[in-house]
Amino acid sequence: MNKASHSIAALALALAAALPAAAHDHAHEPLHGGTVAEVADVDYELVARADGITLHLRDHGQPMKTEGGSARLTLLSGSEKVEATLAPAGAGALQAKGAFKVAPGTKAVALVTLPGRKAANVRFVVK
Repeated sequence: MNKASHSIAALALALAAALPAAAHDHAHEPLHGGTVAEVADVDYELVARADGITLHLRDHGQPMKTEGGSARLTLLSGSEKVEATLAPAGAGALQAKGAFKVAPGTKAVALVTLPGRKAANVRFVVK
């Protein structure tokens, strides 16, 4: 291989390595102090507070429409299992009000249903 061929091969490898980063151009950081999981390019952020649980949904960093949607949430902490139904609560959020015990290590599974989209099964481990 000559010098030009080596340069072209190196450039091709560099571009190939950069493609996944460019295709995945959004961060998966919590914006509301919760725990984030990604399913099918949608970020789901679970926020548990003393008075309720909120699930924030973002598609490529933008809040998703949740009108007409819902989520069935199951919380597993040790041998304790609690279920809740989350309903639309403003831009990009589904929420359930009430008292929930959620400590670090609690596992949560949400089945999220939105109009026009396939149901998503999202798993979390609370930090």
